[in-house]
Amino acid sequence: MSDQPPTPSPGQPNVRINPPVFFGSLIMIVLLVAFAGLAPELAAQRFGALQDWVTAKAGWFYVLAVAGFLVFAVWLAVSRLGDVKLGKDHSEPEYSYGSWFAMLFSAGMGIGLMFFGVAEPVMHFLNPPQGDAGTVEAAREAMRITFFHWGVHAWAIYAVVALSLAYFSFRLGLPLTIRSAFYPLIGNKIYGPIGHAADTFAVLGTMFGVATSLGFGVIQVNAGLNYLFDVPVSVGVQVGLIVIITGFASISVGLGLDGGIRRISELNVVTAALLLGFVLIAGPTFHLLEAFTQNTGHYLAGLVEATFHLYAYEPTDWIGGWTLFYWGWWIAWSPFVGMFIARVSRGRTIREFVVGVLFVPVGFTFLWMTVFGNTALHLMLEEGLVSLGVAVSDDPSVALFQFFQSLPFSGITTALATLLVVTFFVTSSDSGSLVVDMLTSGGDTDSPLWQRLFWAAIEGVVAIALLLAGGLAALQAATIASALPFAVVMIFMCWGLLKSLRVEHARRGALDALPPGGMFRGGWKSRLGHLVGTYPPAEVRNFIARDVKSALDAVQAAFAQRAITSAVAQGEDGRCWVEVRHGEEVDFYYSVRPVPREAPAFTLRDTTARRMKALEGEQPAVFLQEGGLGYDVMGWSKEDIIHDVLDHYERHLKFLEAIR
Repeated sequence: MSDQPPTPSPGQPNVRINPPVFFGSLIMIVLLVAFAGLAPELAAQRFGALQDWVTAKAGWFYVLAVAGFLVFAVWLAVSRLGDVKLGKDHSEPEYSYGSWFAMLFSAGMGIGLMFFGVAEPVMHFLNPPQGDAGTVEAAREAMRITFFHWGVHAWAIYAVVALSLAYFSFRLGLPLTIRSAFYPLIGNKIYGPIGHAADTFAVLGTMFGVATSLGFGVIQVNAGLNYLFDVPVSVGVQVGLIVIITGFASISVGLGLDGGIRRISELNVVTAALLLGFVLIAGPTFHLLEAFTQNTGHYLAGLVEATFHLYAYEPTDWIGGWTLFYWGWWIAWSPFVGMFIARVSRGRTIREFVVGVLFVPVGFTFLWMTVFGNTALHLMLEEGLVSLGVAVSDDPSVALFQFFQSLPFSGITTALATLLVVTFFVTSSDSGSLVVDMLTSGGDTDSPLWQRLFWAAIEGVVAIALLLAGGLAALQAATIASALPFAVVMIFMCWGLLKSLRVEHARRGALDALPPGGMFRGGWKSRLGHLVGTYPPAEVRNFIARDVKSALDAVQAAFAQRAITSAVAQGEDGRCWVEVRHGEEVDFYYSVRPVPREAPAFTLRDTTARRMKALEGEQPAVFLQEGGLGYDVMGWSKEDIIHDVLDHYERHLKFLEAIR
């Protein structure tokens, strides 16, 4: 695997697309939207029947698959494989924990919590799967069911897809697209029709998932505006809202991941925390704190039973309309959310990733559901607020706004909630556009601006077309039904990831079999210089170009005498490397590159910024295929460098023996 920086696409730098996926996806989107828009009743009937068949006949498969994804993710975190980085060994996370969690939350769950935070507990309370409605026991079960639907299972689905994509892209250098997850299973065939089909399928799931959610979501925004400003509830207003949200999303996606999506995601979390804090204080505070503790314990105590509960002995349509619907929706959204999570998770270990993705958003989600859900149930049980239940039963989209009418400062909180719904939709739309653009450009994370704006506009157009024609429900049903084949795809993704991680484990075992590389060669005074000194960049680059290049040339010549294919190359950034090719087996790669280094501050008397800047230098550091090794070779003789190359090559041969 070459260590050279990627070469810009020749010919047309302003067009970076993968034509089979770009045009194939566009054609399929037009055809499906035309079907759902021109024949909405027929489309709803056909897609609805397909969704009903999937939930009725394949419910057991959904349950087993989702349980397996959760077990797989947790096992990776607690095993030795949890130490593997989603990137090269020397890579560091691109985003702080705060920004990372904000983007996870906004892309994965944010808008759903606004819609269902009040509505779902109330609906389960009024219509439980078992037992009497409107009782204390119904309230307790309503919160347990809500926790179950929004708990670790959903995030395990996202984590499996995101882990696979991040590992193969950032550690192995493959494109950040769905196709890369199948590399251990089909090799370079991922660049053929199979890979094109996988990416096209992911584009359709992302586009229709975001567009249908946008279409349904503006109905909730319209309800909030109607309460605040008497804005009429009409299709015309909702179309205008889609245009406005799409415009904001286009601005955000134009600003990029750092300038747009990250900042809006952070705003979302801050605004959500303000709303959460207000309801916690204005509501039955101590009851909510007690309920949060009990809800969490109730959820954990019944987690295994709830995971596999299919109501086989007491058949009911409830599970198909709720649990299986959720599992299908999370799976259908996993290409989109998984790719986005992967994109922002470079440099984290698998253990850090799984803990962050599974438990941090879930903790906030549980607190949100308790504060909003238990406050609503308290109002109905203790204060007899029947109107809230009636409103939720009639139209779940108004549940949140009807809820705020029962608390102080309802005008302010409703305005804040409406704004939050809009910004959550903006982050869903712009992150969806980013994902679709990466899929259709072959994994390019820095594509031209027009491509990202194009897909943002297409999302809005699709949502408007379906809203006007009444085809939103049909496309949502189709999206849910598509989760069944993608669940099978996810199982193969887990298999491919496990297969590749086993190779990783064998590689680490081979590296541990001999003394660690980088054992210092030379006198002790020179060694002290390595520990506390730096070198001028020109001196480091001359050393690499002269001494390191000469040593690697000698190694390459020796390999050639033994009929072993190898090559030595230099990069414009000063690096020099040798690559030994092993045909169908894993190639060997050894590189020395200049890396920045500051002099340790504790060794200096003058630690002013100007003095530290003057002492900035570089080191010629050793890198293997899996990343940097944390030592440099400055001042080593030609023979020392050759021995270091051969030490690592010996480890590589032991690794190849271990995986044969």
